[in-house]
Amino acid sequence: MAAIVTDQFRILNVGNFVESVENPNNSYYIFTALPNPTLSVGYGRTADWNTNTVGPPAPIDNQNYSNHLYDTMLFGKKITSANIRRIVKRVDWKQGTVYEQYRHDYSIGRLSPTTGSSRLYDTRYFVLNSDFRVYICIENGATPTNPAGNASQDEPKFTDLEPTRAGESGDGYIWKYLFTVSPSDIIKFDSTEYITLPPNWSESTDPQISAVRTNGDSEINNNQLKTISIEKAGFGYGLGLDSEVDILGDGTGGKAVVSTDSSGRITNAQVSQGGQGYSFGIVDLGPIQSGSLSEFAELVPIIPPSKGHGFDLYKELGAEKVLLYARFDDSTKNFPLDTVFSQVGIVKNPTSFGSTAVFTSNDFSATGAIKVINPSGSLTVGDQIKQTVGTTTAIGYVASFDEETNVIKYIQDRSLYFNKTTGTQRDYIGISSEAKVVNFESSSESITSDSGFSASVDQDFSGITTTTVNATINLGVNFADGIANSQINKRSGEIIYIDNRPSVTRNSRQKEDIKVVLEF
Repeated sequence: MAAIVTDQFRILNVGNFVESVENPNNSYYIFTALPNPTLSVGYGRTADWNTNTVGPPAPIDNQNYSNHLYDTMLFGKKITSANIRRIVKRVDWKQGTVYEQYRHDYSIGRLSPTTGSSRLYDTRYFVLNSDFRVYICIENGATPTNPAGNASQDEPKFTDLEPTRAGESGDGYIWKYLFTVSPSDIIKFDSTEYITLPPNWSESTDPQISAVRTNGDSEINNNQLKTISIEKAGFGYGLGLDSEVDILGDGTGGKAVVSTDSSGRITNAQVSQGGQGYSFGIVDLGPIQSGSLSEFAELVPIIPPSKGHGFDLYKELGAEKVLLYARFDDSTKNFPLDTVFSQVGIVKNPTSFGSTAVFTSNDFSATGAIKVINPSGSLTVGDQIKQTVGTTTAIGYVASFDEETNVIKYIQDRSLYFNKTTGTQRDYIGISSEAKVVNFESSSESITSDSGFSASVDQDFSGITTTTVNATINLGVNFADGIANSQINKRSGEIIYIDNRPSVTRNSRQKEDIKVVLEF
């Protein structure tokens, strides 16, 4: 069956995803997970996770892997409309580079003469200048004898609405200004690989964006067509300079000015009136045909996207990717400075602990937490902690231990309960008492570790803040009798993205800016 998924379908999916994130009924979070990926034996871990030669294992797209990820989840930060942007590949303007002109008809049958691309969005037809302004190439000096065009010599700097030259070099380039990346987006989303597009282009009230968008609306300005490509110059047309002819096709109002040389070859063709409603155009050269015409010319009006250049930015530049941003800092103790993470993911609509309601706060802690008193010894991220609970034992991995607040944050995943030798579900001695997940409790039983740590649960502590010698501190989670649960229900929400990476260790002198690129 001859079928394709079109570029426009991908662009549509990007738009649908952005709308889903911005929908107030949804909650999307970037989260961190897996504080201890390098156990010699442990489900989902490998001893060489962090090595340069092998690196982290590839995530597995199945329910089992997702379920484990829920158990190793640490902390999440909400994605808001301010933290999501459509993006396109970054092409910096550089003197001496040949850029493709925008064409509507690149295909396997009409490859780009510059890069050999069969797809418009794979060509270099737009640039980012040194002032973070974005321009589309309308003309690049291409001729029938020089189909690839010239090397660009003049950096476009203007903000005029109509296409124009960038300088006086005569390089043949005509550029159309589209937009300027905002300073806030430069700071938050800046990348060496991508250009951030303005949000809500079709509805933006920004004066500059509105002006470009209105200028690109041919129903208002009757200026859809901007350029004509001379594919074949012909031979034997009547001699003339600046003869105005009609542009026919399915649109109206288009006109072109053409010139010929002494041999009757078309030497220049410029749009004089852009018209509107064109999906194809044919230049009517009948008025300058002569009796000596021996070879017909072929002039192709280049059809802009939508109504005109600048009207639909996302279609014009091929916005098939989005970038999501989250900053993990220590504004609350939900992001402890001593933690480690080796996985990053995106989860949609987790629910609040003990409820079916979607979690909506700006951040969450997915770990359990214990407020302790009288600690002795030390704890390291990844250590096992234990507590006797009746005839059983609660056991967890340390995700953080804040010595200022005496708060232990921990996870409980299947590595704690699988066969201790094989890391699998193979039967083993002690399985009856050791393979069942047991919760830590507010009791007189101590919290201990194999490294010699010991502490008591602070059974008298409840609330979300604690007072230390230095200040009153927000702990991020609400404690009851020294114990705090995860703020979200385990295995709630849909995990839609997973990234395994070398471990990131936090410290007091850094903040983590996490940027996730999704391609549709």
